[in-house]
Amino acid sequence: MALIDRDRARRAFSAYVAPYDIKNPRIALKVGHTYRVAAAGERIARSLGLAGDELDLAWLCCLLHDIGRFEQLRRWDTFSDARSASHPAIGVEVLFGDYGAGEGNAAAGEGARTGSTPALRINAPELAHPVPVSHPAQADEPGSGRIESFLDDRAQDDLIRTAVGLHSDFRLPDSLDERARCFCQIVRDADKVDIFRTSGFENTTQTVLGVSEDEFLASYVSEPARRAFLEHRCLARNERETPLDMHVGTIALAFELVYPESLCIAREQGYLLRGLERPFGITRPFVLETTRRTWAELTAEMRRWLASH
Repeated sequence: MALIDRDRARRAFSAYVAPYDIKNPRIALKVGHTYRVAAAGERIARSLGLAGDELDLAWLCCLLHDIGRFEQLRRWDTFSDARSASHPAIGVEVLFGDYGAGEGNAAAGEGARTGSTPALRINAPELAHPVPVSHPAQADEPGSGRIESFLDDRAQDDLIRTAVGLHSDFRLPDSLDERARCFCQIVRDADKVDIFRTSGFENTTQTVLGVSEDEFLASYVSEPARRAFLEHRCLARNERETPLDMHVGTIALAFELVYPESLCIAREQGYLLRGLERPFGITRPFVLETTRRTWAELTAEMRRWLASH
């Protein structure tokens, strides 16, 4: 018998997200994102030679990676961990009930380890929606969100906890063993590949960044964000100062894809250049001349980088 029943896992995920407002484009975005990341993760894992239970486990880690986003959106109505809480840590708590259990086994994300973005503040007055949604109390019942609802075998709990908890960290800790690092990198690459899609044509600036199209076009690229992009690296949180910096940070994720298959998928999709040439499908120019010049510089740099990789 297989370790993971994918049909059961899909049913459990579908039941978990069902109580949330699917009419909210951000909720709908994350549901679609989840399934696409699972598919991309499976493809990346296959390219590495994973098969059988290991392939299924990589797929499941990808399916669960953003389960914390739904509570984040319900409570704070934002994708920003800095303005709310660490969404990987929320995900760890949803699955295992142990938010921020430490680097040794939980690996519940940067916010959880530093204490800078606590996950649960149910009664906090700043919550956008303080009333919890209704999920089954029984852990193994579909829709509870607990790991028991996704599979019976608990032998891989630590690996799943680590892959979910570290999927959006700026850097993976050196302490990870080879297997855990591989699974984390599969999830992180698959996540990045689909994030490029969000800034192509399928979503609006309001849905992804929380700003209007006019605000986006009036924004600018800060010097720290520009420098990081030209150095071909991801942007740290303190290098993202403006709405446009957030978008630059999305495109810059390409520079740190680990596996060749991941970049292959990104090339096939074509969203990397689209996200620069027509971000969010916008054809109007940026307001500031300096922004237009910087954007042309970054677009040309991405073309050069893609041509050499």
